[in-house]
Amino acid sequence: MQTGNDYLKQALETKDDSFEASLRPSGFDSFSGQEKTIERLKVMVGAAKRRADSLSHILLHGPPGLGKTTLALILANEMGSQIRITSGPVIEKASDLAGLLTNLEEGDILFIDEIHRIPRTVEEYLYSAMEDYRIDIMIDQGPNARSVRLTIPKFTLIGATTRTGLLTAPLRSRFTLKTRLDYYSKEELKKIVKRTCALLNIEVDEDGAMEIARRSRGTPRIVNNLVRFVRDYSEERAKGVITKHSASKALELLEIDENGLDEMDKRIMKVMAQNYKGGPVGIGTIAVAVNEEADTLEEVHEPFLIQEGYIQRTPQGRMLTPKAWDVIGIKNLGEDFMQGSLF
Repeated sequence: MQTGNDYLKQALETKDDSFEASLRPSGFDSFSGQEKTIERLKVMVGAAKRRADSLSHILLHGPPGLGKTTLALILANEMGSQIRITSGPVIEKASDLAGLLTNLEEGDILFIDEIHRIPRTVEEYLYSAMEDYRIDIMIDQGPNARSVRLTIPKFTLIGATTRTGLLTAPLRSRFTLKTRLDYYSKEELKKIVKRTCALLNIEVDEDGAMEIARRSRGTPRIVNNLVRFVRDYSEERAKGVITKHSASKALELLEIDENGLDEMDKRIMKVMAQNYKGGPVGIGTIAVAVNEEADTLEEVHEPFLIQEGYIQRTPQGRMLTPKAWDVIGIKNLGEDFMQGSLF
């Protein structure tokens, strides 16, 4: 059986396109949360339509599963434009980028997910494409090498990244709007639970919807994945209705507690508490101790633990907060250590 850690990691790192596509909002009005970002995008869309012009380039950044791809699709729908979707790791050579850009039509949107993973040598070709709508590529090598200038239709680049700090300053500065997506509140997630259940013809009560929402780590993608599992559990053991009791039992089966913490979250905190007296300790050391990749800890677990106040970052490393000691049920060993050092 999948543990909570496996389930949440899979929910964040993989996308079931057919399932997600059926649940994606198609317009701003049906999109829940991210009010500031939505308002900014509405302004840009309204102005671009009034001018009969293309949208300016947009960078969406924030943790995985918060709706960056969904917003790109909504922008294309609101503008009446075609959208081409790709990802940074796929664009390995300048010719790959040239092929994408030259196949665009006037007003199209190019959405690049994980844009920070585009190779630096390829990224430089984006500069002239974004500013001057042209790209210069080299053909052949040695004495026969020559530069060819390709004119590109006026397009909109929407970049998405979970790690905006890895973007180079020249690329980041070429986006007109840079907007961050933040974790959702429990009430916003509750609305998403109810909407998802309605689309899937699942009966859910208010308390059942809130139970799923408060264990979803502030992330809509996790909400939708948990709804599917809770639906299966409820159909098998609760007459097909999602209640607070059936949702709680289903999520306990996945080892996701009432705070949204899974088995790996608690394991991380217990290792920090028992082995390192609560820190400070480096993320690489923690990764080795829990037998997990450091990147997974940084992108899947740590953002939520920091957001909820269980872990804090310091120049020396990660440290547990008093809230973390309480939730794992271990006495703060660091306090005893500090008191002992005073004598």
